[in-house]
Amino acid sequence: VLAIGVWLGVLRGIFALPPGLDGVSWHAHEMLFGYVGAVVAGFLLTAVRNWTGTETATGATLAGLALLWLAARLAPWLGAPLPLFAALDIAIFPMLALSLRRALWSGANRTNRVFLVILAGMALAALLVHLGLNGIAPALAPRGSRLMLDLIVLTLLLVAGRVLPFFTERGLGGAKAVSRAPVERVTYTLAVALLVADQVGPGGRFTGLLAIALGLAQLVRLAGWHDRRAWGKPILGVLYSGYAWLTFGLILDGLSPFSSLPSTTALHAITVGGFGVFTLGMMARVTLGHTGRPMHASPLTVLAFALANLAAVLRAVAPLLFPGAYLAWIDAAGICWTLAPTADPVEPPEDRRRSSRADEHLPQMLGDNDGAGEVGAIEHGIDETHVREPGVSQHSVVEPRPVDQGAGQVGTAQVGPFQIRPPGA
Repeated sequence: VLAIGVWLGVLRGIFALPPGLDGVSWHAHEMLFGYVGAVVAGFLLTAVRNWTGTETATGATLAGLALLWLAARLAPWLGAPLPLFAALDIAIFPMLALSLRRALWSGANRTNRVFLVILAGMALAALLVHLGLNGIAPALAPRGSRLMLDLIVLTLLLVAGRVLPFFTERGLGGAKAVSRAPVERVTYTLAVALLVADQVGPGGRFTGLLAIALGLAQLVRLAGWHDRRAWGKPILGVLYSGYAWLTFGLILDGLSPFSSLPSTTALHAITVGGFGVFTLGMMARVTLGHTGRPMHASPLTVLAFALANLAAVLRAVAPLLFPGAYLAWIDAAGICWTLAPTADPVEPPEDRRRSSRADEHLPQMLGDNDGAGEVGAIEHGIDETHVREPGVSQHSVVEPRPVDQGAGQVGTAQVGPFQIRPPGA
């Protein structure tokens, strides 16, 4: 919120950036490494504990990670030399990986270790940016920013593949969200190929074809998960909206090398729409789930979702249609983005009293209705997760099933590609 306010002030000449920083690069860096970096850290510190049953950073360690992130954000504004800014900014991701290494590495599901690779890639991306910022290799700075963007896309694809099918089936009675193994393999293969291509030949037609293919693969993915009733439940519909923005942005990104379409249109569809809307929806949902509140968006939260989507329209689409008011669209989008996170997804006081008693059951506490299993839901298909549902023992057995099967038999609870059944069922 503060970074966007500063950015609007910089564009209007109200604020001056610290020496050594240019406006666009600083804005991109704070959105990717600052905002989304913090969201990724918060998600992993919460989810990995539930995936593996192993404690992640708490207390002084957690405070240290938060202070390191804050120090990196404030360093250039406090007159810190660029090398110190670089050291603080780069260190965040290795420190986060170190705090998660034991939990991720010791888990029975080795797939989870991919997040350590992603964090290492994010550290490399930060290094490339700062090599450019410090004048050592200026051409590497945009490569670093693009690497970070692609790693965030990959992370969102992973997370959405775990949570959206579960949330859909759990929140909509009779819904059947189908994840097809071939589509999943194509998605991740294309995402990695696009990441590599963006480093080897950024902006080329081959890279564009990969982006289009990845976007089209997400349309197929969405078609398998989608149930039109999701749009009647804002707490679920916002996630579909964010994922649709990501898909739209990828296709636009691929079209750029073949047309006069500005690259900023695709960039902001991916970032403001995809990253912004999806992460806001996840934060609202996880807040409710972790405090045992009903999994329903309050009017203010619905307003926040609308503002986030409006910000994406104003930033990605409006300047393309009406370029003469370019700065006005940026101002309007920035205001909407700034206002969106201020909405409070907290239910009425009576629900607060109920949820305060429920907190003792965290981290396995479940929300009501489609919120049941929210803490475990993030771990769609992950080992060692025990999601308790009405009538299902906390010692229930988790069994794998093929990803394209149905929603399970009567008496079982479905968690993505897993069925949870009471012992002896």
